[in-house]
Amino acid sequence: MSDIRRLTTEDPEFWLQLDRLLAWEEVSDEGVHDTVRDILRQVRSRGDAAVVEYTNRFDRMEVDSIGALEVPVERLTEALAAIPATQREALEHAARRIRQYHQRQLQESWSYTEPDGTLLGQQVTALERVGLYVPGGKAAYPSSVLMNALPARVAGVDELIMVVPTPDGVINELVFAAAAIAGVDRVFAIGGAQAVAALAYGTETIPRVDKIVGPGNIYVATAKGMVFGSVGIDMIAGPSEILVVCDGDTPPDWIAMDLFSQAEHDEDAQSILLSPDAGFLDQVAASIDRLLPEMERADIIRRSLDERGALIRVRDLDEAVQVANHIAPEHLELSVAEPLEMARHIRHAGAIFMGRYTAEAIGDYCAGPNHVLPTSRTARFSSPLGVYDFQKRSSLIMCSPAGAAELGKTASQLARGEGLTAHARSAEYRCK
Repeated sequence: MSDIRRLTTEDPEFWLQLDRLLAWEEVSDEGVHDTVRDILRQVRSRGDAAVVEYTNRFDRMEVDSIGALEVPVERLTEALAAIPATQREALEHAARRIRQYHQRQLQESWSYTEPDGTLLGQQVTALERVGLYVPGGKAAYPSSVLMNALPARVAGVDELIMVVPTPDGVINELVFAAAAIAGVDRVFAIGGAQAVAALAYGTETIPRVDKIVGPGNIYVATAKGMVFGSVGIDMIAGPSEILVVCDGDTPPDWIAMDLFSQAEHDEDAQSILLSPDAGFLDQVAASIDRLLPEMERADIIRRSLDERGALIRVRDLDEAVQVANHIAPEHLELSVAEPLEMARHIRHAGAIFMGRYTAEAIGDYCAGPNHVLPTSRTARFSSPLGVYDFQKRSSLIMCSPAGAAELGKTASQLARGEGLTAHARSAEYRCK
């Protein structure tokens, strides 16, 4: 049985209890920081040799050169041809939907000309080279390959470099197949902080990228944080989360399984249900107890629910919205009669799944929107990964003679007010 906690907003201590439940401290301690810092320093100074050394040590490999760690593109197409037809069709179907959705996010360059002939605008260009980190071993996610690579391709990124660890030489064929479908250009069988360092700084063989995207363990996340500034990153993600708001009219087994769908990721994942119907919360609790023993990852789910999960009774659905906005969840299911109306009042959520028939799992794989989402309440100020993360914007300014004369007067006044004489005179020259 699960010991998932029960909370109610009528408790005077509710908001304090909720904040304690939401709090998550990353496990990156000084030991992790010191290890990662040394790996970054070694890769930056010794390049390929350091990458090979760390790969042999951490992934239990026996290679003597970086060349042995580069996966030929032909190997990706072989994987695509070898996987079962049903899996290939599923990958290709998901890829089509993800590509179609993200094509709508493309930003275009624009400009306008003022009456005196001055042109102002914005030029949008794609990043040149992006690094895609893909977890390896047991935590292999071909869906993440599609979600990270396809928006980059839609944006027009010139080159996509994928790194994926292969501990003990174990290769995940689905990951390689997904890379083939997404059009990845180069693949290296490396992972961990050494892979992040190689992408951020470049080595003799591995090209330096402009941005690193993709999930990883605490060493990968710590490394991404440390190299940020030398290279762009997507985000530093915490454990997966789901918040379900239900009015009590959805089958309780469905809701219990939705909670399981995030809890099975790992013990730190968080699954929370809000409902004004106390009896329904009891039904979901009963479903959890009945369904949990049959789950393959029952131990992980149980620990996740017991340590970070909750069934919360709210006064009404309006209060549920208030609580949801406070939580700012990665995934938000609105399993209610009028989900579109409720969604209009949601200000903070990574992705919103509306209606009783929209399982969060659909969004993980094939709905179309990206499954790389802000976690740990960062949905208050950040957004899902998208095409816009692989595009840059440059401002355009072209003054006409008349525009230079008029704008130069304003610039001169402001520059002299700041004590920057050269700025002022540079503008004044063009006022004559």
